[in-house]
Amino acid sequence: MKSIRLPIQSIRASAAAKAGAVAAASAVVAAVGLTAGFGATASAATGAATAKSFSFALDPSSSAISACLPKASGHVTITPNKLNDIMKVSVSGMPANAGFDLFVIQQPTAPFGVAWYQTDVQANAYGNGSATVQGVFDVETFSVSLGGTATFSPTHQYHLGLWFNNPETPFKLGCEPGATTPTVTPFNGEQHAGIQVLNTAEFPADAGPLSHVKD
Repeated sequence: MKSIRLPIQSIRASAAAKAGAVAAASAVVAAVGLTAGFGATASAATGAATAKSFSFALDPSSSAISACLPKASGHVTITPNKLNDIMKVSVSGMPANAGFDLFVIQQPTAPFGVAWYQTDVQANAYGNGSATVQGVFDVETFSVSLGGTATFSPTHQYHLGLWFNNPETPFKLGCEPGATTPTVTPFNGEQHAGIQVLNTAEFPADAGPLSHVKD
């Protein structure tokens, strides 16, 4: 009987070893596949998050602005979130220590249409400034008035405009050639602002940059 049992035990041990090796190999393959799948998912998620952001420029509002502030420019990035959006605005080439006011507007140039005050932007000693605003800045951005002091149907605002906070600033810089007094506009909290300095007129009037931002 010993001569029969020994081969059977050897066969069983060999089979068990092979089964263990196959299981281990399967576990390794599964782990590698899981890691690869997780990496691909994470990469895709990161790519999607990056793809959601939309960036565009703010350009000088007129040839007069380009002449008096030849390096004036702005950059905007809007990133959609679940409930609202984050808009980051930066400007450069501005007068040192000057203040500005940012509006979401219906049209990039005069008469601008419906306008919505968003934030102040303060330039530092080097003419650079930035601000971050949270709200709805995408294809769904609109205003409506069903009555009261004004009545209008739902109206989208897809453009941005930046105004000098102090009317004296552009006037003294020569940004208003031919003017004998500073031009005063209502585009700040006191409704006593200067002229527009940057806008998004690079985009069509009825298809401003915010219309390109989607969830």
